[in-house]
Amino acid sequence: MGKRDVEFRTRLDEWTDDLATALRGLYGDESDTVFDRLVDRAAESSRARSRALVALDRRRVATPDWFQQRERVGYMAYVDRFGGDLAGVRTRIPYLTELGVDVLHLLSLFAPRVGENDGGYAVREYLVPDPAIGTPGDLDDLVADLHGADISLCADFVLNHTSDDHDWAAQARAGSRYHQNLFIMFDDAADAERYEATLPEVFPQMAPGNFTYDDEIGRWVWTTFREFQWDLNWANPDVMVEIAQVALELANLGVDMLRLDAIAFTWKRLGTNCQNQAEAHLIAQALRAVLAIAAPATVLLAEAIVGPDDLVGYVGRHRLERRECQIAYHNQLMVQGWSMLATGEAALARTALSRLTEPPTSTTWFTYVRCHDDIGWAVDDPDAAAVGASGSEHRAFLAQFYRGDFPMSFATGVPFATNDATGDERTCGMTSSLTGVAAAKEAGDAVALDLAIRRALLLYGLAFGYGGIPIIYMGDEVCLADDVSYRDDPVRAADSRWLHRPALDDAHVARRSSPDTEAGRLWAGIRHLVETRRALRPLHGAAQTQPFDTGASNVFGWHRHHERFGDLVGLANLTPGIARADSRAIAARVGAADAGRFVDRLDVGAQDVLALDAYQVRWLAVADDYEIVPAPPG
Repeated sequence: MGKRDVEFRTRLDEWTDDLATALRGLYGDESDTVFDRLVDRAAESSRARSRALVALDRRRVATPDWFQQRERVGYMAYVDRFGGDLAGVRTRIPYLTELGVDVLHLLSLFAPRVGENDGGYAVREYLVPDPAIGTPGDLDDLVADLHGADISLCADFVLNHTSDDHDWAAQARAGSRYHQNLFIMFDDAADAERYEATLPEVFPQMAPGNFTYDDEIGRWVWTTFREFQWDLNWANPDVMVEIAQVALELANLGVDMLRLDAIAFTWKRLGTNCQNQAEAHLIAQALRAVLAIAAPATVLLAEAIVGPDDLVGYVGRHRLERRECQIAYHNQLMVQGWSMLATGEAALARTALSRLTEPPTSTTWFTYVRCHDDIGWAVDDPDAAAVGASGSEHRAFLAQFYRGDFPMSFATGVPFATNDATGDERTCGMTSSLTGVAAAKEAGDAVALDLAIRRALLLYGLAFGYGGIPIIYMGDEVCLADDVSYRDDPVRAADSRWLHRPALDDAHVARRSSPDTEAGRLWAGIRHLVETRRALRPLHGAAQTQPFDTGASNVFGWHRHHERFGDLVGLANLTPGIARADSRAIAARVGAADAGRFVDRLDVGAQDVLALDAYQVRWLAVADDYEIVPAPPG
């Protein structure tokens, strides 16, 4: 038995209980058979794994916190918007290195449905890139170059559905009962209606209802998101085996992080909203175990845009801790950041984020300001009530504020998926438009432009300093504007999310070298966050974060603590005026002795670290906990 086989057997022994327990919860008496099928697939995948990836497996098994390191910085971009195609993305690698990025999340990497495809999330091919952006060989070359530059690749893994032109759907239409059973279908409309009675609508304007009648099959197909996205039937163990096989092949392509798209929607239960069911967690736990056995260098990222009570479950925080996804999007931090900018008040964010249970210390967050999707105003009613507000009214206020219809709003966002029945409205727009850059430039107001850039840097200072892997959304680093040209494209015109999916052109990128431009200011500000973060040990992902009352209603404060790496206190002034945190509040949080030794690592010359200028962020650390890390060449 060779070394690789011994390592496989060791990992199988370690993960057998995790996998068997998850499968038993999903499939009961069938679970033993499913277990054997998955282990066989894992063994085949392990044998097929390249020497380079096996070496990577060994390094990451030896350093299991590799994705929690403070050096991690992510970048999110559509392939065609960022580089035009896969070869173009390869030419952007020096740009990413210059920015300080070592995790690249590429959107719409694999072939989507022809025509409308929900921004690439109606997947036609799980393993083959869209021919419009390149060939499988081009993808291999890109992965090799990324790994050569020490950049990890994150790719979408759509679990809830495939496109209606995926091969499985085509075979289902051709009469294959096996493939029909991979999806959720009903012969009788009444069966679909029983589920529909308790289901919300994700896209009420573009795709009302959750079921679509397919004339060729003569059955009602479950279509949560769009009529061309067919929901998979995870109650069928064949789906688990098929999807696990895809996960293993993606790992063998060299994908370092698999983003589990719409994981919260995967399990359906009559009489519920079919979100956040217990089985959705078991699915993630089973996939985690399969990958840990065959390809331990690959980790899972939960795309669970859910309420605070449900969020930490996706990183394994249950009554008994489980090994589930290693990373999850911190959508609550994102929402509360924008909420604080609109109100200038910290109380709601402090309440909501304090109630959020800390994730297991072996996991971490993706912290972000924007992403490719709309912003859903996920403010819980109890959190709003705790600060004397109405949840529904505050959500309506945020939607109104960020579409620019509230008095004194600085934003120029656009609504998305307005639901007249529930009053829900989400928001689209680049960070620059939502923080006021677009409005200030249109008005020719230099003071307003300065404040807008400060707002954007405040949000990134929060994302970079709160803990986790901070993600830069493509173009934010050079203050890229909205792209209104989508309105002229008949395929995209009905989907306002394309507003914040502009192309990154070289002329705009070149402006980063001019410090007096908004592009230059954002670039310099984010680069400063990257470099400062590298030197702060409390920003390791295992540290715990708690918001606290700073003694000033307009200053948001958070405290990171790790027994080995020390403390960091973050302060953010949420207003355009001068603000001051209360020294007694800081001392009460970290101890008077340590508070007296704090220095601001973002402004090392600051004499009064508790005074904050307009929208200023400070990262306060004890001098002895500061570690000098040389900047990389170039």
